[in-house]
Amino acid sequence: MLTLGEITADNKRVVLRVDFNVPISAGKIGNDERLKATVPTIEYCLSRNAEVVLLSHLGRPRGRIQPDLSLLPVARRLETLLGRSVEFIEDLNEYFQTVTTRSPTPGKITLLENLRFDPGEEANSKAFGAKLGAIGDVYVFEAFATAHRAHASTYEAVKAAPIACAGLLFSREIETLSAVMESPSRPLVAVVGGAKVSGKLEVLEQLGRVADALLVGGGIANTLLLAQGFSVGNSLVEQELVSTARRFADGAPLELPVDVMVCNEIAPNKHAIFRLLDQVSANDIVVDIGPETARRFTRIIKKAGTILWNGPMGVFEIDQFGEGTRAVANAVGESGGFSVVGGGDTLAAISKYGTALKFDYTSTGGGAFLEFIEDRKLPALEALYVK
Repeated sequence: MLTLGEITADNKRVVLRVDFNVPISAGKIGNDERLKATVPTIEYCLSRNAEVVLLSHLGRPRGRIQPDLSLLPVARRLETLLGRSVEFIEDLNEYFQTVTTRSPTPGKITLLENLRFDPGEEANSKAFGAKLGAIGDVYVFEAFATAHRAHASTYEAVKAAPIACAGLLFSREIETLSAVMESPSRPLVAVVGGAKVSGKLEVLEQLGRVADALLVGGGIANTLLLAQGFSVGNSLVEQELVSTARRFADGAPLELPVDVMVCNEIAPNKHAIFRLLDQVSANDIVVDIGPETARRFTRIIKKAGTILWNGPMGVFEIDQFGEGTRAVANAVGESGGFSVVGGGDTLAAISKYGTALKFDYTSTGGGAFLEFIEDRKLPALEALYVK
């Protein structure tokens, strides 16, 4: 796999497939961290007198033009971050026809409209991918969060481009996660939360093979607790996965909640009530890990050589249901171990609780983060290796 530092970008037209899938409301960007994360790569290319063309998706327009999912606000925000003008292209077809007829313009920055407005993007169309791959002299993949999707811009364009390589951010993601999975400082402690076991059970199984301790909270823990014979009341569970979860728990270095916080309705005006596991009633909904569980998780995390964290411990979006997630954020951030955190909800929790804390590596990926941990086979990565 080539990396950006290994190819010649000087005076070339460099296409960057980035991840600008950011929250936008009424034309205003709610969080621009993903934009800021790409600035070093953009500036690296500009320092080589390259022309930079940026490609991204936003939301799920499903092949239809939706004005509220336009990338225009992103172009305007990029101008502020870069201190340079950014040309915004709405008509992709016209751009495809004209861009290849001219030489690269050093220092020029262009952002194309939401790729998912074209149905060929999510369909992984060879034709659409070929058009994207032909825009420039070099195609740089810099969107780790989309690497688990075989779409036209993440797979076919990579294969069709004259030269394709991994960007600075993408390379660092792969190197960091590979190191954590292959040669971590021990003990390796994995902290996994979130709403559902489905989609994460394979990840849990892989982590169970390599981690010294696997701390599980959130809705995922409900199904695992049910598999071990505990009542979780009216909580979110995946009944069809109980038997699978029971088999997984045998032999895994698993740490589950020993107490929980519950309520009878998930709403901002409700208060959480403490329960030991054998006290959970039929009407209770588990919304957070309990204080003793938080203390146990904290003690384990603080002894770790490496910490891998993905997913909150409860419904942290509501303040009174977020103490467990806050405790974990503090423990990971204050630990002397090498900490790697990833996933959209995890990053939101860090933003809420951990602004003054130190995390060694923050992954931009959610689904890609988990799939890489599971088997390290991502469509975009495979396409880059083929090149």
